[in-house]
Amino acid sequence: MALTTERETAAVGVADVASADGFEEFARAAQQRLYRTAYLLCGDAEHARDLTQTTLAKLYQHWRKAGAAEHPHAYAKTVLTRTFLAERRRRLRDLLVLTRTGGTVPEPAADHPELRVTLLAALAELPPRARAMVVLRYWDDQSVASVAALLRCSEATVKSQCSRSLARLRVRLADAGLSL
Repeated sequence: MALTTERETAAVGVADVASADGFEEFARAAQQRLYRTAYLLCGDAEHARDLTQTTLAKLYQHWRKAGAAEHPHAYAKTVLTRTFLAERRRRLRDLLVLTRTGGTVPEPAADHPELRVTLLAALAELPPRARAMVVLRYWDDQSVASVAALLRCSEATVKSQCSRSLARLRVRLADAGLSL
């Protein structure tokens, strides 16, 4: 019976985290948190489920790297946010192509006001990048520096976008008789 050193024990722990079982355990633990953030970003339950599943699929593809990360939840949130922004850019690009070529623009899905919360409607009015900044900064309680690093922009950009977005949200909520 050989005694294992602390370093060997840590190496075994990393190997377990980087395994398929480690991913399943992580996915079960992180799925609800990712879904809540995705819902705030999208404002739609169906899109949030799709975004969460896409994020988990991307994480699975790169689980060796993600599982070995110091903070896998932060890594997952980064993947989620960047996937959301990429999808929004893709949708905008597709919409521009449709309008330029004279194609028909699809009608938005019917709104269900009884299911919508005023805040989610107000968040939906924000541009995707600004919405991501507000959700990450105030909902996920991340620092300005971490949001700037996550979205690859300056801290000043995060501060100014959040300030403008909060002002827009305050106006929208005041119109609905609420306040921030």
